[in-house]
Amino acid sequence: MTLDIRPTDALIAVDIENDFLPGGALAVRDGNAVINPTNRLMPLFPVVVATRDWHPGDHCSFAPQGGPWPVHCVAETEGAAFPATLAQSEIDLEILKAQTTAQDAYSGFDGTDLAAQLRERGVERVFVTGLATDYCVRATTLDALHAGFAAVVVTDAVRAVDVQPGDGERALAEMQAAGATLITSDELRAAAGA
Repeated sequence: MTLDIRPTDALIAVDIENDFLPGGALAVRDGNAVINPTNRLMPLFPVVVATRDWHPGDHCSFAPQGGPWPVHCVAETEGAAFPATLAQSEIDLEILKAQTTAQDAYSGFDGTDLAAQLRERGVERVFVTGLATDYCVRATTLDALHAGFAAVVVTDAVRAVDVQPGDGERALAEMQAAGATLITSDELRAAAGA
């Protein structure tokens, strides 16, 4: 697989939201480290997608409802917003996910029209950044492959929750075993001549 960026490529920035960043309700350790490499890559792509958790206040994944997570990324709150440091002007398509109280959705493809939107734009391969490696990045990447897209994970532009130590590394290995390519943003920028 060539790493040069083609007109049929898209970047998917997964869930880079305030609640997943340091100080947020469900902070990913070092989560803000994904922002700069994502920002540097966005202008290189013909299509840039950003997914967001956009939960109802009583979402099934929340601890008060018996779920595993603290209340986070509730629709229309500051926690669900993109951080000011994310280059939002580069985003062409925003996908809101996990909007149904009784159903969780880690993947940007789960319960959304993302696959159709990408196909309408002629996309054949997706490059994935964002949060978190072992949950929404993993699910989005695996679903992209399942939907017939080639998938590349930008390893320095993702970070893991690591509920169990090593979850992030295991998720990367799983994505690679499923057919995803792993690269760094520097490798990608060099291949693109940036």
